[in-house]
Amino acid sequence: MKQIMLVVFSIFVACNSGKISKNKSSDITVAAYYFPNYHTDDPRNNKNKGVGWSEWELVKDAKPRFPGHYQPNVPLWGYVDEKDPKVMEMKIDAAAKNGIDCFIFDWYMYEDGPFLNRCMDEGFLKAKNCGQINFGLMWANHDWVEIHPYTRGAEQKLLYPGKVSAQRFEEICDFVIKEYFTKPNYWKIDGKAYFSVYDVKKFVEGFGSMEATKAAMDRMREKAIAAGLKGVHWNLVAWGKPILPVEKAPSNTPELIKILGFDSSTSYVWIHHVNLPKTQTDYNFVRDAYFAHWDKARAEYGVPYFPNVTMGWDPTPRCDLKSEWANVGYPFMNTISNNTPENFKKALQLTKEKLLADPKGPRILNINCWNEWTEGSYLEPDKANDFAYLHAIREIFGAKLF
Repeated sequence: MKQIMLVVFSIFVACNSGKISKNKSSDITVAAYYFPNYHTDDPRNNKNKGVGWSEWELVKDAKPRFPGHYQPNVPLWGYVDEKDPKVMEMKIDAAAKNGIDCFIFDWYMYEDGPFLNRCMDEGFLKAKNCGQINFGLMWANHDWVEIHPYTRGAEQKLLYPGKVSAQRFEEICDFVIKEYFTKPNYWKIDGKAYFSVYDVKKFVEGFGSMEATKAAMDRMREKAIAAGLKGVHWNLVAWGKPILPVEKAPSNTPELIKILGFDSSTSYVWIHHVNLPKTQTDYNFVRDAYFAHWDKARAEYGVPYFPNVTMGWDPTPRCDLKSEWANVGYPFMNTISNNTPENFKKALQLTKEKLLADPKGPRILNINCWNEWTEGSYLEPDKANDFAYLHAIREIFGAKLF
């Protein structure tokens, strides 16, 4: 009996150490958005929030705001600094072993330079196990306003405009191709570097016309080919319901996709397409409403649509604690409840089945989010659920271990 127990233990260790290879149970690529505001000493944050500030401060201070509200959410790993390569090695290991193929970094680059870049540049790319997972960019080109935290009724101060000039975009193209697209583990679809745009209206504004925007996108493709790639896979983040205070949803998404020549579309979070009618709106209600949007997007957009699975939604940590909570607009807005690991797992299963049921459809999905702690949508382990959300991904999609 003792010998049998030793054998079982050895198998368990091998299966959880990353020493053996286990193919994923499907050909579906699972990507997770990564929001990089959990590191200290970003120059802009130091200037506006004080030296050493990160968004962990809002997570630590969070409190319940209404009956039945669960806060604060406490990270199992502690309030770690993501620009530390050793911290990122831990995250990469957990992601790869639990079925995540790619981090899509929310990437901030403005007319006057980068923001929140130390996480990816110093943490992820310098991690010893960086090659275990792919990475891609979602250019978060929205206006950045002061909402960390936000005092209800106060002026929403614009800190960094999202619009960039045509000349600046050419510089951005050269930079991302050299520094990111040509990395061995940069996410490529059919040999083309994935590049996603969050706010397509703001993107077009920088060029002044659809024609000029398309020409710039084509030039980026040509530059990528010259660098040895097969081009750029342009992805549009579609949303019909604005969340951030300064967002304005486009009324003609299918037309924008067609005229500008995007290769695919996706969504960042379910509530870009679903109203939350209750203070705590049931997770399964939101899931079903989002699935209806997915059907509409597939029918109307004319390009492959990569569905989203959202883990949860609760932006109350970004609400100033001195302000009375009410559903009056981001971040003072309704939340998603009942987002248990079991319900999250069911959403993953249904998404997988829906993807595989379309023989000509894409085999890609994304998840919101690896670490949106202040919006209540995170896969990283916490003290309430441990690794349950990550294990749900592994149980549905399997994992490729190294």
